[in-house]
Amino acid sequence: MSTLELSSKLPNLGTSIFTYMTGLANQYNAINLSQGFPEFDAPKRLKQGLAKYCDQGFNQYAPSSGLAPLQTQIASLIGRQYGIDVNPNDTITVTSGATEALFVSIQAITHPGDEIIIFDPAYDSYKPAIELAGGRAVHIAMQAPDYAINWQQVAEAITDKTRGIIINTPHNPSAKTLKQADFDELKTLVLKHDLLIISDEVYEHITFGNTPHISVLGDAELFARAFVISSFGKTFHCTGWKMGYCVAPRMLTQEFRKIHQYVTFSSFTPAQLALTDMLAEEPEHITALAPFYQHKRDVLVNALQNSRFTILPSEGTYFLLLDYSEISELDDMSFCEYLVKEVGVAAIPLSVFYQTAPGDRVIRLCFAKEDKTLQQAAEKLSAL
Repeated sequence: MSTLELSSKLPNLGTSIFTYMTGLANQYNAINLSQGFPEFDAPKRLKQGLAKYCDQGFNQYAPSSGLAPLQTQIASLIGRQYGIDVNPNDTITVTSGATEALFVSIQAITHPGDEIIIFDPAYDSYKPAIELAGGRAVHIAMQAPDYAINWQQVAEAITDKTRGIIINTPHNPSAKTLKQADFDELKTLVLKHDLLIISDEVYEHITFGNTPHISVLGDAELFARAFVISSFGKTFHCTGWKMGYCVAPRMLTQEFRKIHQYVTFSSFTPAQLALTDMLAEEPEHITALAPFYQHKRDVLVNALQNSRFTILPSEGTYFLLLDYSEISELDDMSFCEYLVKEVGVAAIPLSVFYQTAPGDRVIRLCFAKEDKTLQQAAEKLSAL
């Protein structure tokens, strides 16, 4: 018998809630509105490009920082979206998904004993990455229904150990966006305390109505101390490709790439070429993304109008929050398990995104689905 023992570096971490709820959905044949992936396919041009470049033999390593034509197209996109010029070679690194970019950014800035401020409900990869770097995540909670950041609370949380702040806009899971006033407060604090920023902007092209996306890239003083993370998977409905990128000033990019080269070294070569063509030849896909998803949101919202759920505002992302206080007194995890097993719809409990859950009875639905799927799910939920 082996006496081998391993002391876990993440002893309190178990199976991801997304894996768990999707597994339950499959087990009970439920409509899966839990995990955030599109039900529809990637654009035809993108898939054709992937096949073409595979067939043409582009199947070996790309440069670690990314293929130059793709970096150039990303720089052009940034120029169109945010009105700034970036040097593609010095500032843009192609990564194996936004999760890798987030992980590498956190490793690049976090030393043992450092504190990184994150806002709950927070995407679940932030805290483990901080802890693996020897740092400590300092949680500041936002609460339903506004999910606004209390910047006075942020100021009070900053110590001589604080190294950086992670922001996420449009925000997963709350579907809220940061406003100009938030960026003004952020700038005051990071300049005063010489802090770094990791800006998770993977849903940057998905905002609704009169709610524009405000990027760190649009503010020279903020960008000078920031890593900005984007996702091709979210933008082009191809989450399984695991393609993203990080934009940062030259000095920060140099530190980012030191670590990136030993995490994935480089990312999927034929996909980079296919994405290059997609950005160059079909830029209208990105401009059409917000109205496309606004339609999806509205289909789900309208189908739930006669339900007993309270529908919280969705300003961006492809998520919608529902308050079920009038339906059940179950905690949100138990309620989500009930929904899967008895109602036939899988959702995500919001409490899993908190260090200390506030006790709100709120669940998250993903509306990156076909209209028929959304209507069927809403019919089941409206029967409660």
